[in-house]
Amino acid sequence: MSELVRDGSGGARGEAGGDPGNDSGSGPGSHSGGAHTSLGGGRRGAVDPVKALMHRHRELCERAVDPLEIAAGLEAHGVTDRTAARFRHRDVFSLAEEMYARVARDSEPAPRPAAPEHSGVRADWAVLSLLPGALCAATVAGLRLTEGQPRLAVAAGGTLAVTLGLRAALRRGPLSTTHPTTRGTLAWTCWLIAYALLGDGLLSVGIEGGPDGPWPPATAPVLALALACAPAVWCAHLFTAGARRKLTVSRGLEEFAVSVRPLLLGVFALFLCALGALLALCREAPSEPGAYNGPGAGALGALLLLARLLTTRGFTHAPAVVLGAAGAAEVTALTTVFAARLPGCSFVATPVETVADAWGPGAVPALVCGAAALVLLIHATRTLTRASAHATPGGTP
Repeated sequence: MSELVRDGSGGARGEAGGDPGNDSGSGPGSHSGGAHTSLGGGRRGAVDPVKALMHRHRELCERAVDPLEIAAGLEAHGVTDRTAARFRHRDVFSLAEEMYARVARDSEPAPRPAAPEHSGVRADWAVLSLLPGALCAATVAGLRLTEGQPRLAVAAGGTLAVTLGLRAALRRGPLSTTHPTTRGTLAWTCWLIAYALLGDGLLSVGIEGGPDGPWPPATAPVLALALACAPAVWCAHLFTAGARRKLTVSRGLEEFAVSVRPLLLGVFALFLCALGALLALCREAPSEPGAYNGPGAGALGALLLLARLLTTRGFTHAPAVVLGAAGAAEVTALTTVFAARLPGCSFVATPVETVADAWGPGAVPALVCGAAALVLLIHATRTLTRASAHATPGGTP
């Protein structure tokens, strides 16, 4: 920001004698947040770095509908409270208030986005969030009532229906996003869910020397994950709404970060409690005789929620990397078990077999997804607590 301040000072000198109508805030009494911003004691010919900063971020200032959007935009460009002090302001919020008050608008301000609290929109995404769980429950019931070819048809049709239902649920509401998701991210997400359904059984029979035939899928954990879509959406809504409220009352970037961090952790813990209850409920419900891996499904649910929260705020790189690493780790675990059957390669499966012998095959995805979720949680506490992450809603809360 030192270059910004130097450029700003130079730009201010060049415009000190400009049109007075475009600098209504350069007088002695025109300041915001209680801080005097004219470095020359309020003289018209003095250096005015705030005006130069406004020119540098003209589009941001003209499109902002309130000072909070300017503050978030400045933070996204690297302006901190320490930088704001060079402009004779105590924090970025105070600097943004002056910029908002001084900006010259040739036309009406840009209209606000659609009101996030609209009851019709809330009803839409609330109902859609129930769709994946309902379709998955119907599919599981159909699998128990059919055999042979009809069973395969039910499995294929149910998988397609749940996929479309999940897509509909994520296109509206707090978990919707305008940021593009890479094909790699989608592929690894599908793989992680597929592993939760079939991976533990394949790993178990692979260690035992199989498979000699089809193995039963673990439908109960996947059903719990589908049902958890509803609490995930509501937790995302609570976080979005709470962060926006704290943004309006915070007076500094650090103050905002400190106040939002407990909110993020609290919402995350609330989701884990809801997911844990659903896993316990699905465990008691009639399901396929496949292996039940509650910890693994819980870790996967936490991972997917954090990845989606980051994606909706535009932080797409970290979720893509972490999801890819988790998926690759599960692929490696399965590969090593079958590669150990080659002559002289039995040692490659030792780590996976050691973990499976100690805690069961379900420990592999639990450890992998748990570690990945922890990495994303640490990353989220640093990125989702920035004001710039909440300048505009990532979805419609």
